[in-house]
Amino acid sequence: MLYLDNAATTAVAPEVFEEIKNKIGVYGNPSSRHSIGQNAKIEIENAREKIAKFIGVKSEEIVFTSGATESNNLAIRGVLKNTNKKHLVVSAIEHPAVLEVCEDLKNDGYKISYIPVDKDGIVNPKDVANLITKDTAFVSVMHVNNEIGTIQPIEEIGKICKEKGVLFHCDAVQSFGKLKIDVNNIDLMSVSGHKINALKGVGFLYIRKGVKISPIFSGGGQEKNLRSGTENVLGIISLAKALDLKRKLEEVKKSRDRIMNEILKIPGAQLNGSREKRIYNNISVSFYGIEGESLQMLLDEDGICVSTGSACSSNKLAGSHVLHAIGVDKMYLNGNIRITLDTLNVLTKKDEDYVIERIKKNVEKLTKISPFKWGEK
Repeated sequence: MLYLDNAATTAVAPEVFEEIKNKIGVYGNPSSRHSIGQNAKIEIENAREKIAKFIGVKSEEIVFTSGATESNNLAIRGVLKNTNKKHLVVSAIEHPAVLEVCEDLKNDGYKISYIPVDKDGIVNPKDVANLITKDTAFVSVMHVNNEIGTIQPIEEIGKICKEKGVLFHCDAVQSFGKLKIDVNNIDLMSVSGHKINALKGVGFLYIRKGVKISPIFSGGGQEKNLRSGTENVLGIISLAKALDLKRKLEEVKKSRDRIMNEILKIPGAQLNGSREKRIYNNISVSFYGIEGESLQMLLDEDGICVSTGSACSSNKLAGSHVLHAIGVDKMYLNGNIRITLDTLNVLTKKDEDYVIERIKKNVEKLTKISPFKWGEK
């Protein structure tokens, strides 16, 4: 089976698995005062220090959570508890973990301004500047889009926010541990462990020192009173260990480029999003007049796992909000698949050939039964 859906989740790396096995005896509650509990506390603080050093921040600026959805909710709702401002600025292609929060906030009287993207799926920093008002509480723009893999100019956006005195939140789920992130102009950043070969159910929120933020639910007051709940010790250990992995970025990119170039030779195929400003492991492609879900199922029968977009919204029937935002034609809108590679299982040339061959054959099969024929007027 070829697993090519690594934007949805990644396999646990062998090195991470070994680390977890070695630390399986660290079972104490970190809030307990006895030695077994304090041993667990030490492991958490060591991991926090390592992660903080990795991104160049202070350890007290890292708050562990259950993952990116919780981190995004804490960042947005937690900040809003400390301001009377009622305006938010977010990109039109954010993950549902940001967009759905914003939709909920509309019911509480908040105004949301959505930053448009161009046909390549890129935010123009000037548009961000034009949308900020005196009533803007914060701006939220993801680093790498989870569907089409486009890389946003977060350094420029962060500088604009800093100049205007507005907090900047960045969902870095698809880029953390893969691309270099300059946090100098980022106030809050969300990360999830299972996207970088760590365990599921763990992540963190980077909160710049001085940012006023409150917890969004009550409990035992763990994580400096910002995230109540007994910490996921082994998950936190796995997240820190994942930072040691040697990622073969160039090998993955070379494989991605070959598969992408061959797929785009298929009549009626088009790339979604920028070719150049795209993370090294992502291919988002649509095919004229066919159903992406049908193609996905045929590939699954062939032992190839891909997705049709975000796994978090795969049960929703409406077309991708990201593809809508970049203006994908209706004849391509539902014919998309997403292929995302990983450095943990770099494809061989034989693997690449098989993926290319099966996609071509299955697209040809679906095109023959489609009432919409590519090239016909």
